[in-house]
This record gives sequence, C-alpha cells and structure tokens, in this order.
Amino acid sequence: MKFLRRCLLLIVFAALAAGGAAAWWLQAPLSLAADSIEVSIEPGTSPREVANLWAQAGVRSNTFLLYEWFRWSGQARKIRAGSYQIGQGATPRSLLDKMVRGDEVLATVRLIDGWTFRQFRAELAKAPDLKQTTAAMTEADLMAAIGAPPGQRAEGRFFPDTYAFSKGASDVAVLKRAHRAMQRQLEAAWAERAPNTPLKSLDDALTLASIVEKETGAAAERGLVAGVFVNRLRIGMPLQTDPTIIYGLGETFDGNLRKRDLLADGPYNTYLRAGLPPTPISMPGKASLLAAVRPDATKALYFVAKGNGASHFSDNLADHNRAVNQYQR
Repeated sequence: MKFLRRCLLLIVFAALAAGGAAAWWLQAPLSLAADSIEVSIEPGTSPREVANLWAQAGVRSNTFLLYEWFRWSGQARKIRAGSYQIGQGATPRSLLDKMVRGDEVLATVRLIDGWTFRQFRAELAKAPDLKQTTAAMTEADLMAAIGAPPGQRAEGRFFPDTYAFSKGASDVAVLKRAHRAMQRQLEAAWAERAPNTPLKSLDDALTLASIVEKETGAAAERGLVAGVFVNRLRIGMPLQTDPTIIYGLGETFDGNLRKRDLLADGPYNTYLRAGLPPTPISMPGKASLLAAVRPDATKALYFVAKGNGASHFSDNLADHNRAVNQYQR
C-alpha cells in the first residue's frame, strides 16, 4: 500500500509539475528571430499549418507544442484568416488570442477625390501589400469581376477614400468596397436632391458631380460652381467646361489645352454639345455629390479663376468678359 501511495503521489506531483510547466510556457514570452514577426493566414489553413507558418516566419518555439496548444485550448477552429504581427513579449496565449479575435495588421491605400479611374488603377497597382489580380483585365472584365451591372462604365463609379485591408488581400476586394461605397453615397445624395433639379437620374448626378469636382478650386465655392452648371442645363446652354475636353483627349493631353481642341467635335466636347457628357470624368467626393443635387441658389451663368484658387462669378456675358480681362489677361 505504501508503494502504491508513493506511486500515486509521484503521479500527482508529475501532473502538477507538468501543469505548472504548461502554465509557465503559455505565459512566457516567445523567442523571436526578429523584433517583429508577421504571418498571413489564408482561408482554409489548418491549425497545424498555422503553427508551421509562425515557426517558418521566425517564432523559435517547438511547432508541435504550438499546435498542441491551439488544439488543447479548444479554439483552434476559431483562428481567423488574415495578416498578423507579433513583437517581443508575445506569449503563446496572446498569439492565439490575437488570431481568434482577428486582430490583424492592416495596410491602407488612399484614393483621391477627382482622380480618374486610370489614376485609381495606377495607385492600386503601386500598393505593395495588395495582391494584384486585375493588371491584365480590360475595363469591362474588371467591372464584371466586381459584380457591376452589365455595361456599366468604370469612370466615376468608385468612391475616393482611404481603404484599409488585410495584407495580401486582392485589388478586386478593394475595388468592390469602393464601388459599393460610391453607390451608397450617390443614393444618399440623390435622396436629398432639390425638387427642381434638372438632373433626371443618379447617373446624371454622378456625371455633374464629377465635373464640379474638377472645376472647383476653393471648397467653399463648390455649391456655386454646381449652381452655374445647373443654370446652364436648365436653359439648354452648353456647359463649356475645359475638364471634359481634357478627359476626352485622354493620354494624348500634354498639359496644354489648345483652341483646336475646343473646336474638335467629340462626345466630351461640352463647348459644341449641350447637356452632360456621356460618362463622368472623375471620381467625385461626397461634397461634390451633394453640391450637384443641391447647388447654391445663384443667377450666375459664368465663372473664371482669379488665380488664387477662388473664382469670380458673373450673371451675364459682358460681366464675365470683364472678369476674364481682369483676372486672366
């Protein structure tokens, strides 16, 4: 009996020692090969593979122990896909908690108000943490990939903002978010439209907003700029806006708009054609969307840049010509 009691005590002490060692290990800082270690976990990665990824990235811990901790904790299947980063002081417990919470390290890309779709694509292509999947796609292929309505053009359809994403996410995922964001912002603006607006649809509002975005030098004048264009639309006067000409020239534009460009007919020549151009010419921000549908009340039909970022607004051509002479000649 004494022998059995001694064996039992040894087993108990061994279990307590093992439990104590396990508790110590879970709270002890992991040894890292660098000041910080980063791992990207793809959807469907098994817990054993997750442990291997951390070991390969520079966590100097027994892979088997890491995997057994994931499994023994009961949370192995709660580990979320994403990009994770740990630094000195991280423990096995805090490492697992981070992955279960989905506490990812995020990258960002900033898309600027007034950029064209071509500029949007170029910026996304430069983002080092985005998985590039659309470089070889045509515009039509890309729009199909994000689930846009059939035949919808890309210009104007992506909301300019700063987008955070998990490192390794695809550019399609960011474009989908920007596309949905623009639709939400456009619908919200349209719901606030002035009752007497000459704009007939959300597409009209988006196109006018894109012009306002390119024409506004001072943010405080956005509503007045929109008011000028709305007044022209009401009376059938051509919009006569240089940014549409420049957009129509595309990559051939060398920075110098010439008289011959204004006289060359085309779908974006708003000097020769009344009404709105066939598509937006930029990606407008929220302020321009709201200005397009609720412009400031004004009788002005003209405006000219004063050279300091602001514009001079005129109700008639004679006053406008005097302003042109004063500020630009």
